[in-house]
Amino acid sequence: WLPVVGILAALGFGSWALVHFAGQTPIAVGQPAPEFTAKNLATGEQVSFDATYRGGVTLVNIWATWCEPCKEEIPAMDSVFQALGPRGFRIAAVSIDRGGEAVVNQFAKEYGITFDVLHDPSGDIEKIFQTTGVPESFLINRDGKIVRIMLRGYTWNSPGSRRIIEELLAAPAS
Repeated sequence: WLPVVGILAALGFGSWALVHFAGQTPIAVGQPAPEFTAKNLATGEQVSFDATYRGGVTLVNIWATWCEPCKEEIPAMDSVFQALGPRGFRIAAVSIDRGGEAVVNQFAKEYGITFDVLHDPSGDIEKIFQTTGVPESFLINRDGKIVRIMLRGYTWNSPGSRRIIEELLAAPAS
């Protein structure tokens, strides 16, 4: 019965994904990063990816305050941002929390986050980036192309990750 249950689960997930993402270009490495808007909690303003981040090296991280892997990933993201932010590296961390801005702001304060914390309680960002959970991260180059997709928690301040980000920062837009 286990194989039958596995096949049924795969068919069910495939059907859900087809309906959920129908008509969208698949999000993949090498594809342009999609446009999105979210509220910047530091400024209170709606920001768009195109106007605020496109043209730079940006990590778009989709997360939530209740997510345990997110809690582990955030300090590593902040560490790499503090090291490479002065060279132009940006992070747009988009919270999908539905509990309100106060919850997200409290989390950001508690973790000492120094990069941009955005909020999308509608969850539109999840559909736009076709996520299957949190955290999911998308590293985007100066040309606006996705160069890396990381599902679940990731150590962004590892030597390998820093090297990739530094190479992207050194490369001109084409």
